[in-house]
Amino acid sequence: MQTRRIGPFEVSAIGLGCMGLSHGYGPATERRQAEQVLLGALDAGYTFFDTAAVYGLGHNETLVGEVLGPRRSEFVLASKCGITDATGTKRGIDGRPETIKALCDVSLRRLQTDVIDLYYLHRWDKAVPIEDSVGALAELVQAGKIRSIGLSEVSAATLRRACAVHPIAALQTEYSPWTRNPEIAVLDACHELDVTFVAFSPVGRGFLAGGARSADFAEGDMRAAMPRFQGEAFAANLRLLARFEALAKDAGCTPAQLCLAWLMAKDPALVSIPGTTSPEHMLENAAAADISLSAETVAKVDEMVNGSTVSGSRYPPALQASVDTERMPGE
Repeated sequence: MQTRRIGPFEVSAIGLGCMGLSHGYGPATERRQAEQVLLGALDAGYTFFDTAAVYGLGHNETLVGEVLGPRRSEFVLASKCGITDATGTKRGIDGRPETIKALCDVSLRRLQTDVIDLYYLHRWDKAVPIEDSVGALAELVQAGKIRSIGLSEVSAATLRRACAVHPIAALQTEYSPWTRNPEIAVLDACHELDVTFVAFSPVGRGFLAGGARSADFAEGDMRAAMPRFQGEAFAANLRLLARFEALAKDAGCTPAQLCLAWLMAKDPALVSIPGTTSPEHMLENAAAADISLSAETVAKVDEMVNGSTVSGSRYPPALQASVDTERMPGE
């Protein structure tokens, strides 16, 4: 697989977002299938695995640690803090230095490792100066508990403030054909500051891969509360999906692969981290790294799926208030 640079690391251009195996889209994946996804990804050339303390309130970090721990030297490990208390068992945004440091120790135990390669502040706690939270992360680097620092869902201005305290290796935000917020300012800031951009939900929370054709979501599926998956907005987006699927067919790839190849064409330095509970879809996503889209196809995606053609905002109001990203019109 093609590789990209994140801080001191060389990683696969497409990494694995592990969240969905434990949290976010319904019940946790059955253990044997989760093992097939994780170990199969490692065998398929994925060398970048992304988890977080909040995913299943420890379930996901524990899963990754137990399954991949014996092969720890073969991949770059990313986890996140900032959306749980210091024990990692109660959800809530908390970026206080003492919480960050205590939670890191919890995550190290769950992950069965003595160091986390990339440790993100999952959300900026706006009650705490970003400089204080990043300062705590810098102390963890000095202590040898983490190797590099990342931020998630922050604006270009906040990124600049953070970089003044300590080098930031990566900034992670949702980015796909139907979520273009990073194009407002963050992508340019990442290039300016030598920060690798990591795209999460690169296939539109499964929607652009055809994984949400009905609004009848399983219990615990976060999409049920998202405006794009509700009512008339969802119906309009399904009509858009049909056109996107036709474009993927013309391009000779699957819709998921079209999303991932489009991202690679938009910014050849970024890393995307699609998640899946399916071993087959994991291999399908990996194959996207070998797809080179024509400029014409990239332009067609840009024209077809964008902030003007997608219906509904990406987050409901409560979640929108928790992020620091630049907003598209109407958000």
